[in-house]
Order: sequence, then structure tokens, then C-alpha cells
Amino acid sequence: MFVYLTHIQKALTLLKISLIVILLCLLPQPQNEHIELHRKRHGQRLDHQERKRKKESREAHERSHKARKMIGLKAKLYHKQRHSEKIQMKKTLKMHEQRKTKQKNDDKTPEGAVPAYLLDREGQSRAKILSNMIKQKRKEKAGKWEVPLPKVRAQGETEVLKVIRTGKRQKKAWKRMVTKVCFVGDNFTRKPPKYERFIRPMGLRFKKAHVTHPELKATFCLPILGVKKNPSSPLYTTLGVITKGTVVEVNVSELGLVTQGGKVIWGKYAQVTNNPENDGCINAVLLV
Repeated sequence: MFVYLTHIQKALTLLKISLIVILLCLLPQPQNEHIELHRKRHGQRLDHQERKRKKESREAHERSHKARKMIGLKAKLYHKQRHSEKIQMKKTLKMHEQRKTKQKNDDKTPEGAVPAYLLDREGQSRAKILSNMIKQKRKEKAGKWEVPLPKVRAQGETEVLKVIRTGKRQKKAWKRMVTKVCFVGDNFTRKPPKYERFIRPMGLRFKKAHVTHPELKATFCLPILGVKKNPSSPLYTTLGVITKGTVVEVNVSELGLVTQGGKVIWGKYAQVTNNPENDGCINAVLLV
């Protein structure tokens, strides 16, 4: 009897919660920026800026207190987030310091006699000295590269994905088979064939690409690490479809490229310059 009553009580509480949610949804929602409008009409408290400043100055103490008190998985995630924030902050500060450096500019060197008080600052210009690595990271973040093929023909869905009909009467048409060359990682696990929406045939899966270095004028057969961007569609990028103009990441550890810090460069981007489905191989140019 007691168990039966507890079940009824649980059901009633769930019903109450659902009714409250429905009522909240039915209530008229604010359609405009009422807070901003109120501020425009009536202004803010006289000590608003002071309170805001004090709150911001307290934030550091609150953060440290929070970091000390947190435990478990939440703590791990929080520390990871703070670590990345600190790295970004240090990078920004370093960039600002580098920006203030002075460089001698030969183009601006004046001709003829120069007064004594101008000799020490002859042809100098304040320039941003950013290392190649920072520039490259910026480019990666923005997703903008100077590519060999800036414009390519868009690949239609009917061209890339073939409709596969299933079921007893062949009425179901939700499956698609990829008809272009694609890259599938080593750790990829197939779904059961019955539930697989996108079929990528084994004969069209490529692992290596012929990458040409534009400066060295040499071609290397390098393993593909992943598909960075397919210009036709984000869906093709996630599926790993490789068509003309696709930017792929290749393993360049064989080339022995190193950063300014002396670390070996593992992966670099390259753009596909041919139609792999016609040629039977992937030809690409390394983005330097």
C-alpha cells in the first residue's frame, strides 16, 4: 500500500511540474529590449560605474576561491578552461610587447644632410614583429589561406551522393552512397549496415596523396591525416569527401620541416588540384 502511494505522489509531482512549464510557455514573453530602453529613459544609478569596477576587481578573488573549492570532473574542466585562457592572454601580451619594437626601414631613409637630433631615429618605423607561427595560427583560426585554386566548381548533392533504395518494396530512400573519393580515419568504426546512412565504398577510400612542395619543386607521397575543408559543403567535410579544391591535412614529418622553436612540424595543409575520382590518385599542392 505504501509503495502504491509513493508512486501516486511521484506522478502528481511530475504532473504539477509539467503544468507549471506549460503555463510559463503560455505567458506573454518580452518582445523588446526593455532593460536597454529603461536605461535610455531613466539612466543608471549614480554609483553604477564604481560598483561595476569593484565587482570586476573582486572577480579574480572569486575565481581563485572557486578553483580551490572545486573537486572532481568539474574542477578538471574548469582548470583546463582557465589554462587555455591564460595561454591566450600571455600570447596577446607578448604580441603587444613585440609591436612596440622599432625597426630600421631603408625605404624611409632621407637623402642628403640630416640634422644631429634626427641621426639616431633615421628611417625607423614602429612595426609589428610577429613570428611566422603566430601568423599561421591566425590564418588557421580565420580559415583563410592563399590557395592555388581560389575558385572551384561546386559539387551538387546528386553528383556526390547516390540514392540507395531499401526495404522489401524498395520504397525507403534514406540511404546515400558516396560516389567520390573520400578519406576515412583508422579509428573509424562502421555502424551496422542496416542503420548506416552514408555508405563510403572501400574502393574509393584513399589514405595517401601526392603532395608537391611549391618552393622545393618536389613531389612526395604523404599520408593523409584528415579533411580540413571541402568548399562544396560542410556535410562533405564531415564525410571526408575529397574533390577538386578540397583542403586536406597531410603528415609532413618525412620532409623534416621545423618551427622557429625547433619543434618538428607534424601536419600541414594542402589543396587538391585534380579530380581524384577520374585520375585514381590525389594530387595536391602544399600551402606554405
